Amino acid sequence: MSRPTPLRDVHESLGATLTDFAGWLMPLRYGSESAEHTAVRQAAGLFDLSHMGEIFVTGPQAALALDYALVGHLSALTPGRARYTMIVNPGGGVIDDLIVYRLQDDEFMVVANASNYEKVADELVNRTKDFDATVEDRSDQYALIAVQGPRAQEILSQLTDADLENLKYYAGLPGVVDGRQALIARTGYTGEDGFELFVANQDAVPLWEALTRIGTPYGMIPAGLSARDTLRLEAGMPLYGNELNTELTPFDAGLGRVVKFDKPGDFVGRAALEAVKETPPRRRLVGLVAQGRRVPRHGYPVTKDGTVVGEVTSGAPSQTLGKPIAMAYVDTGVQEGLAVDIRGSQEPMDLVELPFYRRK
Repeated sequence: MSRPTPLRDVHESLGATLTDFAGWLMPLRYGSESAEHTAVRQAAGLFDLSHMGEIFVTGPQAALALDYALVGHLSALTPGRARYTMIVNPGGGVIDDLIVYRLQDDEFMVVANASNYEKVADELVNRTKDFDATVEDRSDQYALIAVQGPRAQEILSQLTDADLENLKYYAGLPGVVDGRQALIARTGYTGEDGFELFVANQDAVPLWEALTRIGTPYGMIPAGLSARDTLRLEAGMPLYGNELNTELTPFDAGLGRVVKFDKPGDFVGRAALEAVKETPPRRRLVGLVAQGRRVPRHGYPVTKDGTVVGEVTSGAPSQTLGKPIAMAYVDTGVQEGLAVDIRGSQEPMDLVELPFYRRK
């Protein structure tokens, strides 16, 4: 049975279509997913992300423990900053992609995907046992609400005295929002500016209602998983289970930059990743833009002259481009003459570099 978030009653009252996602009952859309997508690009969207996992690593050696457990150099983070990183298995395969916040010198919050956070928590417990550090999965204690879009700062500033103007991208600070304690983070998964608010479960509904009251005159509307997926696809952001999995390394996904070989000490997966870092992957992650109107979908074969040369990982109509788009793994060296096999029809595609969309 799917777990509800603290905002379930709100979603139902708004007429949302609810669906199971990674074991959670989540809003797929509230009305028109294209309208939700467009609102985020032009004004703002309000998202419930309470299905994400929050795992705390604390103690005198928390930073060193995370340097060993993850591919990133987390001890180099200053308090208040965040970093996108990954946890890999000993063979270099991606277990999950993460955002890690350094809250204090000896306190970190690891945000994991809903489908993986229990696995990530277990791995962190195992990998940090030789360090003076404690791992605690506090996912059940937090709700997460995001305001994403070009007017996000205008909206949120009506409810907090926190210094949003000087809050950098991939940073966070504690603050009071509508009278409620929150961790205010300037991160996101849409390609737009925006904020994610980590709050206690009991504060989720009143905070959502306050944001709705303030944000509606600015053009903000609630947005569901469908819009979140098309927004992140336009921004070229990977989705675990589509572009990332344990059969792929960060280098396969074109994300080798997150692997920090220059940090001191060993880390899980280091030897395997060093062995492949100079070897071009057999396939590379690219963008495809359809020349016609048919939409490439996850799992569809990518072909060249009738021969399969790749596979679509994510695909959808792009509201911003006005054309169907997809991300796909395609054989390295293939540049043109591509098509996607859509139910037996070879639909021509243009290969482009990611992302499809970058905000001004």
